[in-house]
Order: sequence, then structure tokens, then C-alpha cells
Amino acid sequence: MTVENGVEKEQTRILLVEDHASFRQALAFMFEREDEFVVVGQAGTLAEAREFLNGSADATDVAVCDLALPDGDGFDLIEELAEKGSAVTTLVLSASLEPARFARAVEAGASGVLHKAAAIGDIVDAVRRLKAGEALLSPNEIIEMLRMVSRKRQEELEAQKAIDRLTRREKEVLQALAEGLDSKDIAQKLHITVETERTHMVNILNKLDVHSRLQALVFAARNGVVEIR
Repeated sequence: MTVENGVEKEQTRILLVEDHASFRQALAFMFEREDEFVVVGQAGTLAEAREFLNGSADATDVAVCDLALPDGDGFDLIEELAEKGSAVTTLVLSASLEPARFARAVEAGASGVLHKAAAIGDIVDAVRRLKAGEALLSPNEIIEMLRMVSRKRQEELEAQKAIDRLTRREKEVLQALAEGLDSKDIAQKLHITVETERTHMVNILNKLDVHSRLQALVFAARNGVVEIR
């Protein structure tokens, strides 16, 4: 608690969840420079953040949370806070420029999102605005982000349906393709004829709704059907 013009004011209590110690400490320094803030905890992993919040959630107002942590994703922590009905406000920081990651964070319950390249002063100001009840995102931005998450999920659902249509042998053909083998080498590796390999490939292209071996390989790699070595 601080005193301003003879009036006591509650400080905003900050939890910093960030695995890069130098960046986290720089953030802590900037917050501690302002009388209205106090850093009540620092965590470099999800486990550390959970341990702190389990004992001190009632003593935390705002969690400034990185999405990429050594032992998991910051999305999980945001969702856990939302599910518990926690009063902790979450400001997400991300090194990724992918709008889909920001969108997922908002869906999970984040009150605001910022790129980690933002000036530290802007991060401090964002927390100040959130605590004052201001929205960092407009309703239109939030709606568009939620639509993006919905589209992404639909794409993932369609991809999984396509994968489920593949036979075990077709997945073996794709794995051999990922290893850089051509039709003849794939046939030899799987002890089938070249004609059979080509038939499998035609079926793969149809099931994945792609038009070339390269597109099939990209689809398979992106969706974890094959292991790239």
C-alpha cells in the first residue's frame, strides 16, 4: 500500500511468468520503479507459477505471462486461472507474431496480448490500463480473434479426418517419402511393386485432397503423420 497526497492507495500486485531471467528482472525493475506496483512473485516455469498461485492467488492482481515456457504452454496457466474463477488478470507476452497464438490466448481468458518486442514501458502501461478497467483490444478485434480460433479448429478437425482415412501402409509410404526416397526406393523398402506404390500415392493424394507428393509430405509433416529425421 502506498500513500499519495495523504490518501492510502492499494498497489497492483504483479506476478511475472517468464523464463528469460534477464528480461523478467528488467520487467520487475520497471514495475518496482512505480509506486503503484509491487512485484509479489517471479516464475520461470509453469510449475513455479502454479506453486506460487496455489499459495498466493488471492495476493495477486495481474499475471504477466509468457506463452512459451520450458515445461509447457502459458495457455494452460491462463485457462486454469479462468476455470478457477480467479480474479487474477492476465497480460500475455509472446515472441511469436502468429495472430492465431494471440487469438488462442484471448480465447483462453487473457485480458490483453502484447508482442515481447514491445517497449518495457508499454508493458507497464498496459498493466496500468488493465487494472484501471480499460480494454487493450476493441470488441471487433476480440471477435476477429475468436473467429480465427474457430477457423483454426475447423482446419485441424478436417486435417484429422483426412489423417484418419489413411491406412497403415499409406502412412508407411508417407514416412518413406519423408526419408527422401523415390517411388522405386519406397517400393523396395516396403517390399511392394512400383505400381503398388504409385497406387498408394494416388490414394494418399485423394484422401488428403492435395495434388502432389510434395504437398502430401508438407501436410503429413505439419500434422505429425511423419517424423522428419
